[in-house]
Amino acid sequence: MQIISPIGKSCAAAVQSSVASSFSLIASSSLVDKFTSVASSFSPVAIALSLVVSCSFAFPSPVHAQQVINGVNIFPANHFINTRIDNTSQYPADAALTATILNNTGGSTRKIHPDWGAIPAYGIPYNVVPGSMAKYKLTFQYASESDPGPYPVSNKLAIEGGTWASSNSGDRHVLMIDTTHQKLYELFSTYGSGTKYTAGSGAVWSLTSNKLRPDSWTSADAAGLPIFPLLVNYSEAVAGPVKHAFRCTFHRCNNPPHIWPARHDAGGSHPGYPSFGQRFRLKASYPIPTTASPAVKNIMTALKQYGMFCADIGSDWYITGAPDSRWTDNDLQMFKNMPASAFEAIKNPTVSPNDHRAVGPDDATAGPAH
Repeated sequence: MQIISPIGKSCAAAVQSSVASSFSLIASSSLVDKFTSVASSFSPVAIALSLVVSCSFAFPSPVHAQQVINGVNIFPANHFINTRIDNTSQYPADAALTATILNNTGGSTRKIHPDWGAIPAYGIPYNVVPGSMAKYKLTFQYASESDPGPYPVSNKLAIEGGTWASSNSGDRHVLMIDTTHQKLYELFSTYGSGTKYTAGSGAVWSLTSNKLRPDSWTSADAAGLPIFPLLVNYSEAVAGPVKHAFRCTFHRCNNPPHIWPARHDAGGSHPGYPSFGQRFRLKASYPIPTTASPAVKNIMTALKQYGMFCADIGSDWYITGAPDSRWTDNDLQMFKNMPASAFEAIKNPTVSPNDHRAVGPDDATAGPAH
């Protein structure tokens, strides 16, 4: 779900009238209802003054990163997330590893699962916040591996699980994009209100840099990777080709060792299962259904071209996305019909742990560390 500031139906109507010529994420007066579903306890005044703002995707020439919000690229074009891996001679599949992982995670009958949907509680939402938004220092459970901030956090923002109430027992990720300062703020296990907040861990990313977390550090995700840029996003997919990788989970992972570009281990060593950072690719031979919607076709094409990273421990072959009310049961079923056997594990490049380039030494487009 994309959240915009519901400052009145006139604003929503203005956005709606311009949607044909721009890629506005949401353009209808139902935004007030959507926002209220996430923050049902807000008064009308509080909702009107919400600091959650609208954002839009633009699709520039191929030399730029795919995702552009308010004119800001989501990481450089040669960031590993934005790097294609469908050249099988440069990025060959590891057939033996693929077979072993598949055998350990459900076998030939296992299907892919879209871990997002049409309701706010299903998926990981994100927030685009103004640069002037108040920022706060948090108390972190894993302070030694967290960026101190401050963070533009508020319990008015959309949170994973759909509610800030203590009954939300999920991962409670809060993702904040500040395009004014070109920063991405991400929090895990977030609690609090007013000016006092706590979290399990937190990471601040410069959207202009390829720089990774220090090796061995977590982020708001177990693998130490960013979350937002790896999400399936309806508005992005319906507007045009998707040009970045995605995020997936498995119930058991082989950590250590994590694989570049992952930075962190969790869950113990389990040979025969994917390590954090393992990249998978939808096989070129997989037939994308002709009856699929444009959004589904674009996502499946991106899975062939950019793939997905094992980023956390969860359910096997779950691909993570942002909730959006426009997803239909038919769209989601298209992904549920995909067999896990249609994916292949990619042989990972040999790079030093602190190599900040897009893919590795053989990548001619890789830029320097920032």
